[in-house]
Amino acid sequence: MKLISWNIDSLNAALTSTSPRALLSQAVLDTLALHDADIIAIQETKLSATGPSKKHLEILSERFPAYDIAWRSSVEPARKGYAGTMFLYKKELTPVITYPEIGAPTTMDVEGRIITLEFDNCFVTQVYTPNAGDGLRRLAERQIWDEKYADYLAELDAVKPVLATGDFNVAHKEIDLAHPSSNRQSPGFTDEERLGFSNLLAKGFVDTFRYLHGDVLNAYTWWAQRSKTSKINNSGWRIDYWLTSARIAKAIKRSEMIDSGTRQDHAPILLEIDL
Repeated sequence: MKLISWNIDSLNAALTSTSPRALLSQAVLDTLALHDADIIAIQETKLSATGPSKKHLEILSERFPAYDIAWRSSVEPARKGYAGTMFLYKKELTPVITYPEIGAPTTMDVEGRIITLEFDNCFVTQVYTPNAGDGLRRLAERQIWDEKYADYLAELDAVKPVLATGDFNVAHKEIDLAHPSSNRQSPGFTDEERLGFSNLLAKGFVDTFRYLHGDVLNAYTWWAQRSKTSKINNSGWRIDYWLTSARIAKAIKRSEMIDSGTRQDHAPILLEIDL
């Protein structure tokens, strides 16, 4: 299986806008299409509660004609046009699709953050983990989310192996961001969030990138848009992951970032596994 995950930061903009940033996003979509993956996971779609429009579906069908779509949007009482996830999967695949709620606090369960595909031999699930927020105002709720999500993956893993991906909004170790010392209290690198990710892995999962590449440095998946030179200087963070159940780790063949050119924000990540 070949699988790709990408936080797109607005599917509507990527599909319908003609802004310079949208053109960069469209170039990434072109790259993804060339990979001909079995499954593509997309986070932060920012679509309305009714999901992709007719125009969105037409454009997706043109760009990815071999794929069916599963989507989930943020719904009231959560914010509109917020978060959201989508799977594109090859038409010959016939997964059972679920949209789990994990008992998360506040409105997190209705922000469209998790979709799971069940196959005969595995689960493929994606997540857009809530950000701790400016001033860490949502950190306490984020900690509860991390516990609930880890329990959810463990429940899946008790049934069959799991491939879990998405924007986890945490740089796990100091080598996962360019400037750890100056980001100790930044969202995504607090001790609490890093511990939450460690606890998740301890339930029987591996970070596939580190499993294959060890402690390689300067490998990131996100570069801040607010800094014009963040990508030029490779001042990034690795916050997007492909995880697998530890018992199938030996089946992992590739786990790497896909070049997103000059576009800042998230880069797509690729997993190849022989199940």
